[in-house]
Parts: sequence; C-alpha cells; structure tokens
Amino acid sequence: MKIGIILFSQTGNTLSVGKKLQENFASAGHNVELESLKVSGELRPAGKNIQFETLPDIEEYDVLVFGSPVWAFSLSSPMSKYLSQIASLQGKKVALMATQQFPFPWLGGNHAINQMKKLCEEKGASVSVSGIINWGKSNREQQIVEVVNKLSTVLS
Repeated sequence: MKIGIILFSQTGNTLSVGKKLQENFASAGHNVELESLKVSGELRPAGKNIQFETLPDIEEYDVLVFGSPVWAFSLSSPMSKYLSQIASLQGKKVALMATQQFPFPWLGGNHAINQMKKLCEEKGASVSVSGIINWGKSNREQQIVEVVNKLSTVLS
C-alpha cells in the first residue's frame, strides 16, 4: 500500500511526529513518503497571501495522512489553503494529526482537526482516525507514541 504523509511544520514539531509515523508505516512493510509543504508569503494565522513552492501530488497514494500545527486555536493557514485547493480525495482513506502548544485538545486542537476533516470530506475522503499532540504537556512523548499507533489503524 502506498501511503503519503503530507504536513505543514513551521517549527519542526509536526515534522518530527510525521517522521515517527513514517518509520512506523515503513517498518510494517508499506511504501510511505513524507512530504512537507514548503511555503512563503504571509505565515501567520489569518494569512491569505500564501504561496507553495511545490504541491505534493496525492493521486499516487492509497492512504493519506495530513498533519498541521494549531495556529490561533485553528488549523494553520498553509494547511487550510492546501486542502482547499487539492483535487478529489474520492476513495482515499485519510487520517489527520494536529500538534498544539496548549495542554488540552479543546484549546484549538479539536477545532483544527474538525476543520481538516470538513475540508477532506468535501473532497470525498473517508476520514477514519485522527490524533492531537499537546506539545506543552510533560507526557508529550507518550502522546506521540499513542497518536502514531492510533493513526496506523487507518489501514484497517
């Protein structure tokens, strides 16, 4: 199965979780690629003037995992713009991941996941699983392991 992990990471936190997820899928024998959105322009929560250096092609993947940090209690503007402009996700299994600094998912993480889910479902995706890592909590490493394991169930 060909799996694509597509994420936006400004500080490297979301990218580090994506790499662990990539390792998990690869160790299970799957063909997996991690693609990080490279952007320029207004990199701020309400930024509208965002340009992508490259756009990952999602057609080749059977399963997709989208990951993003939480910005101002919402989905990051680069991931929101990317999901809004991609082609159909019809027939694709999708998993979602968000990282946030605040200690509780209701402080933006849940909202970011719901925003991603809505954007993906509007494109015809079947979103089966999601996870949030609260970066500011002392049990962050345990949360990462739990989210990686949870997102790995997208193949079920």
